Amino acid sequence: MNILNFKFTSQPVDVTMKEVICGVVGSGNLEILVSSITDNEHSEFIINTSVTGFDHIWEAVIQEFVNRYAVGGLQFEINDMGATPAVVSLRLSQAINILEGEAHE
Repeated sequence: MNILNFKFTSQPVDVTMKEVICGVVGSGNLEILVSSITDNEHSEFIINTSVTGFDHIWEAVIQEFVNRYAVGGLQFEINDMGATPAVVSLRLSQAINILEGEAHE
């Protein structure tokens, strides 16, 4: 198992409920667990993947996600089963949508 860690500067997230599970662990897919961290100026990403050699792709996809959303104060733990960058981007956006939806309920 390859474990990647990334930390990005970001605007603080604007919700108080900060725990979400999104996606499934299955071939070509991934699961994202979102939880809060005390550092509101950064977001952390822990990626568990069986695929090696794509660290720069992961970093680019996550950087693009962090540029689109205020995710400071959140940790994203991703359990990857060979998801493509498009699926990764989709699941990350879904996690934020779920997080924002739960905050408004």
